[in-house]
Amino acid sequence: MGYGIQFVVDIRRWPRSRIEGYDRDDLERRLKSKGIDYLWMGVELGGYRRGGYEKYMESADFQKAISKLIELASSTRLCILCLESDPRRCHRRFIAEALAEKGVEVVHIILKRRSIGEDRVKRKDVEL
Repeated sequence: MGYGIQFVVDIRRWPRSRIEGYDRDDLERRLKSKGIDYLWMGVELGGYRRGGYEKYMESADFQKAISKLIELASSTRLCILCLESDPRRCHRRFIAEALAEKGVEVVHIILKRRSIGEDRVKRKDVEL
C-alpha cells in the first residue's frame, strides 16, 4: 500500500538514531533523493517538555507549530515522523489529537501495509 507521502515532518526532539539512515542528515538526503521534502520541527513539536507535553500544548509556540503543519498539509501529502511506532505511547498522539480537533484527517501508519484512523487509536480494544 502506497501512502503517496510528499513531505515528512520529523518531530523527534533529538533527530538521531542507532538505525542506519535515520539520523537527521541521512534521512533528509534519502527522502530528497526520492522527491520527498523534509523538515525537522523537533524544537517546536519534539517531546520531553518541562511540565509535560499537555501543558506545552497550551502554549503559543505549540499552536503556531500546529498552524504550520496545517498550512503544509493543505498543499502536500504530509507525514509526521517520530521514533515510537505505537502512537498511544508517543507524544505525536497529542499532535494528532490537536490536528483532528481542527478538522484535519489523521491516519497513523503503523506498518508499511497497515494504517489506522485517529478515532480508532483512542480505543483500547484496537490492537496496533
